[in-house]
Amino acid sequence: MRFALIAQRTTPTNESLAGTVVDGIRWEPMTPEQALAELRPGDAALGRLDVLPTLGGIDDGMWVLGALEARRVVVLNDSAALFATHDKLLTARLLRRAHLPHPRTAHVRPDRPFPAVRPPVVVKPRFGSGGRGVTLCQDEDALCDALSRLSSVPWFEQQGVLVQELVPPQGYDLRILVAGRRVVGAIFRIAAEGEWRTNISLGGSRRSVADPPPDACEIAVAAARAAGAALVGVDLVQDGLGSWTILELNGAVEFTQEYQPGGDVFTDVAAELTRRAAASLGAAAAA
Repeated sequence: MRFALIAQRTTPTNESLAGTVVDGIRWEPMTPEQALAELRPGDAALGRLDVLPTLGGIDDGMWVLGALEARRVVVLNDSAALFATHDKLLTARLLRRAHLPHPRTAHVRPDRPFPAVRPPVVVKPRFGSGGRGVTLCQDEDALCDALSRLSSVPWFEQQGVLVQELVPPQGYDLRILVAGRRVVGAIFRIAAEGEWRTNISLGGSRRSVADPPPDACEIAVAAARAAGAALVGVDLVQDGLGSWTILELNGAVEFTQEYQPGGDVFTDVAAELTRRAAASLGAAAAA
């Protein structure tokens, strides 16, 4: 069996996963085009296509994942899972259907009436990454201004924007990494001084978590299951009563060795997913 990591760009996480060997199987980085040319029935792949830098959708190549499945290649984080974890509107609907804690979310398009969710709210792109395009609106004037500024932005014209009730910022959030159906790592992300968002790209910092809270882990695994994702980052924050709420899912999550103090998170992820792919192949052969 060959195992391909399918991505359109090189990232630190993709570089760390590429070349990992588990049970004699080496993870090979491939573009969608390379995977389509090289993978055969009985091989496996992990979809790592990410949100476009323009925030207009997902990297080209989603159709390849479906073509590989039709060829009887086992695809983890297939196109359905990547849409479920990258399209925040779909994420909200799936989490609501699974009765998992997530902020109330309204979809606003240029030709639609004012959102039903009242301030304070967060305005965010349907396809977002790194906190870009995310605005905190404390009152209706700020919300009107934010929507007005978006009127000529291409991604807003194409897909609208999400208006989401605010979960009061705590200055940190908890990102839990789920591989297969198991928590393999976690990190606290600490917001930079003067910044309410916790994104590392906005100056945030990481703090290792040796033992993530069991209730948060349970929610994260349930969120991964609801999205059909084999590898996903689940971002959670506590409310004033100590309950965890899911903020976002990330199907092309970036992570570092800090996510698993005293272990090797990349080998652990590769082992979980290689075993899952092998089990899927075995089940298909027995059917």
